Amino acid sequence: MQSSVSGQSVRVQSLGAGSRGPQLAPACRARRCRLHCTAAAGAGTPVAKNSILVVGGTGTLGRQVVRKALDEGYEVRCIVKPRMNPADFLRDWGATTVQADLTDPTSLPATLVGISAIIDCATARPEESTQRVDWEGKVALIQCAQAMGIKRYMFMSIFNCDKHPEVPLMNIKAATEEFLAASALEYTVLRLCGFHQAVIGNYAVPILEDRKVWGTNDDSRTAYMDTQDIARLALAALRNDACSRRTLTLAGPAAYTTKEVIEKCEQLSDSRAQVSTVPTWLLKGTRGLLKGADWAKDAADRLAFAEVLAGNEAWTAPMEETYALLGVDPASITTLDDYLQEYFTRIMKKLKQVGATADRTNFYV
Repeated sequence: MQSSVSGQSVRVQSLGAGSRGPQLAPACRARRCRLHCTAAAGAGTPVAKNSILVVGGTGTLGRQVVRKALDEGYEVRCIVKPRMNPADFLRDWGATTVQADLTDPTSLPATLVGISAIIDCATARPEESTQRVDWEGKVALIQCAQAMGIKRYMFMSIFNCDKHPEVPLMNIKAATEEFLAASALEYTVLRLCGFHQAVIGNYAVPILEDRKVWGTNDDSRTAYMDTQDIARLALAALRNDACSRRTLTLAGPAAYTTKEVIEKCEQLSDSRAQVSTVPTWLLKGTRGLLKGADWAKDAADRLAFAEVLAGNEAWTAPMEETYALLGVDPASITTLDDYLQEYFTRIMKKLKQVGATADRTNFYV
């Protein structure tokens, strides 16, 4: 397909619905991937160095990247899809929005006009196809970025994604990393371990609402990090030429098991959690059953990710060199203890103000 945008002729080779995506090639060797994009640049207005496009700007991490970038003086543009709930808050903050869709490659070139760098925080929502969004869409976006001379591309990936080709999303993330490495783009990959915000949704809120908390019988540890800190580190990496064509892992100050996280939430909320433990063998068995049904394929893929999280691995990495590279003081990184303390202090204050008990309200986020 070909699109003409502001003096640039761009040809993007998209992957159709029947293409051989990374799930059919588990090794996902980028040397087998070819970039099919050409650009004939015409005369035009120079692109401002502080102009960035955030993909996935309405998500948990993306919105923090948008806000931090605006605070630091960047001109921020966000891709948004037409939805029932428009992304008005992004415009209220000062970002501009443009309607486009990763599943429609023809909509992408126009979003890149006047853009110097891309920060890609997007991933498929539960109701969307991971294959179409995270693989086909990202391939098209990377091709467009190269064709239109984007200076930097930052890609949010997953810790140890290259070690788990059996997990579709991790396999796709690893394939995308290699596709970027095979391109001519100046890229930075940030591999993330986990978000503080996920702890609130998965553990804190259910405990406060006296609902079941789901856990597994394993000793996996995750070094959660606040998305505000991730956004700060991402922009520091964007400004740093030494981060070009490099992969960095971002991990929080300490790693915790699910049991330890639940115990912290219980202590801070003065509540007892209703914990339902799911054995790892049951996750594997359920995934095996669902894999055989086309209608349940996405559910099976997500269970595969849960399997990895329940595999007694340590999702953490040394950060000393990364902090030094980015010029960030390790003491400025929010710990999970401090994050949960601040959250529960705020929530318990709300409860006292309305005269409610922890198990009788539902305004915890």
